[in-house]
Amino acid sequence: MSLPTPTLHTARLRLRPFDDADADDLFALHSSAHVLRYWDSPPWSERARAERFITACRQMAADGTGARLAVDRVSDGAFIGWCSLNRWNPDYRSASLGYCFADAAWGHGYATEAAGALLRWAFDTLDLNRVQAETDTRNGASARVLEKLGFVREGTLREDCVVDGDVSDSWVYGLLRREWRPSSEPVPAAQADQESRSA
Repeated sequence: MSLPTPTLHTARLRLRPFDDADADDLFALHSSAHVLRYWDSPPWSERARAERFITACRQMAADGTGARLAVDRVSDGAFIGWCSLNRWNPDYRSASLGYCFADAAWGHGYATEAAGALLRWAFDTLDLNRVQAETDTRNGASARVLEKLGFVREGTLREDCVVDGDVSDSWVYGLLRREWRPSSEPVPAAQADQESRSA
């Protein structure tokens, strides 16, 4: 069962399907050691990885396992990152949230705003009951994004990843449909953004 990738709009952002022209911006994002310092895979060293990522996004939609959306800033059209729902299980009405944003976009509330739009789509259109997310326990900014969205920290996965040679723990967060409180208020500019491990 395929899952059509939506185009979503917020006050400051547009979330849309990836296209081939995004490869350079995507490679710049994922080749940054600073951006990926809490990621569970190393920074990319070849542009072909970006092309494979875009192909995988299309395959994810075709297989009906999720949706990964490029995020553009409306004011200047700049690509600033991506946000995804993957591991979609229509039988369990569950999925996992992931996101990654360029460091120049951190601190403006973009991750919270983009993820909020994707969650609204997930709960309203996909009729999900649960969304899960994971983040490195050292990544306080990503944890704050999830908590602002209403996620509850449910536990710790001990030593579940190796990040840049270091064994690391992850926090597991969950958000249930009955706990979801979509916000129509503008997102404060001081909110911190980074990246989630659930890619």
